Amino acid sequence: MAHIKVEKFNEVYIRLFSDSSTEQELSEFFKFPVPGAKFSPKFKARLWDGFSRLYNLQTKKLYSGLIDYVKEFAERNNHTLEIDTDISYDIGITSAQVEGFAKIINPCSKGTPIEIRDYQIDAIHKSLNTCKTVLLSPTASGKSLIIYTLIRWFLAKNMKVLIIVPTTSLVEQLYADFEDYSTGNGWQVNDNCQKLYSGLSKDFSLNVLITTWQSSWRNKAGGALDGIGKDFYNQFDAVICDEAHLAKGASITSMFENMTDVKYRIGTTGTIDNSQVNQLQLEGIMGPLHRVITTKQLMDSNRVVQLDIKCLLLKYPEEVRKLNKNMKYQEEMDFLVSHEGRNKFITNLALKQDGNTLVLFQFVSKHGKILHKMIVDRAEDGRQVFYVSGEVKTEDREYIRKATDSETNAIIVASFATFSTGINIPSIENIIFASPTKSKIRNLQSIGRGLRLREGKSSCVLYDVADDLSYKSSKNHTLNHFAERVKTYSEEEFTLKLHQIDIK
Repeated sequence: MAHIKVEKFNEVYIRLFSDSSTEQELSEFFKFPVPGAKFSPKFKARLWDGFSRLYNLQTKKLYSGLIDYVKEFAERNNHTLEIDTDISYDIGITSAQVEGFAKIINPCSKGTPIEIRDYQIDAIHKSLNTCKTVLLSPTASGKSLIIYTLIRWFLAKNMKVLIIVPTTSLVEQLYADFEDYSTGNGWQVNDNCQKLYSGLSKDFSLNVLITTWQSSWRNKAGGALDGIGKDFYNQFDAVICDEAHLAKGASITSMFENMTDVKYRIGTTGTIDNSQVNQLQLEGIMGPLHRVITTKQLMDSNRVVQLDIKCLLLKYPEEVRKLNKNMKYQEEMDFLVSHEGRNKFITNLALKQDGNTLVLFQFVSKHGKILHKMIVDRAEDGRQVFYVSGEVKTEDREYIRKATDSETNAIIVASFATFSTGINIPSIENIIFASPTKSKIRNLQSIGRGLRLREGKSSCVLYDVADDLSYKSSKNHTLNHFAERVKTYSEEEFTLKLHQIDIK
């Protein structure tokens, strides 16, 4: 048995002190393998063992959001804990207070009052009462309404808020959502919230700043907002990071490490990475994970439409499979996206659908543009076919998003990078995965594009296009990725049907 003293260093870190043997155990406890480490030059040169260590033996620092794991470690090993009173995860806000405040601000949609659901009240309460948390809240669970209520609470307390999102499209969408929620209560969004990204004013004078990670990261270095420099983050009392599952990148991690005085640190995401180290980094810089509700629970309560997954397994001729059995991953991807028969199949599949259809691709020039042209060339006169990739301007993406919502039979051919995360188009009824991927986050985020309720819409069909290029005991890379997607569907309790289709 040992004694561990925990003291607050700042809003980012705590420090852990114990005897040297226990501190070494802590270092091992907070050590996890980094995915893909074996490909690192340092690993190959034996200069790094491929592990990430979150507890620093020299500085004694650990991310403050991992305090619950410290308690777990102490309990598991019968160690005693002494925790500074400054480290508090209950500041006395009640659910009743949150519910009462929600009624006061009276959020609306198109002028009609919205009744905030119990699980949303719970998520808001958790965020305010603990100051640090990551809300795991799937698409169509009302994540933007949670954020709206949080900023209204913070502003009522004369606090400044930084909201960080991954794309310029989501800056525009979140701002538009806030305007919608304010249509019946008289709150003026333009008097309180400012958007910041390339091309917009860099003079920040309001109490809520909605910006992209890239813009905010440049601010740290003093590049985007002249005169603010390194003190940029600490002018805020609260930071809300939307789509927080993408926050494992070095730039955003460093960004949060520089928020040394920001007390409220709230992440929101619809999905979480399977990699334990990424989840711990996320919880460390923002706070413990709190599952708001699951997609299955939303479906069972009719708060989202039902999901119908049709897995279309394309079986290639034996001579093709034999010829390509030893392809490397990138060679296989190039083969698939340039396969004429495959692209014709996807084109026909999109054109046969009734209702608005989203076709998602991975590679822009060698797949997305080709699919778009093939669909346009064969679409009936008057049928809208839109194209979206990173090359398309933000205002044009926003126009397409809004235009599609007034259509009944449009097709959007969009890159995963631009349309898999956060984009809100309730009228989407069909989704086609035109490019194979194994990313759990990308898969679930993409599915979420079609689950939102809309009058007359009862379900969304996902067409998961997979490719069987296996030959004898040799399985192709993307077929293994398909198996990972099926595993994800099973974990989420989704139902699916498998259809095998011969393709030449």
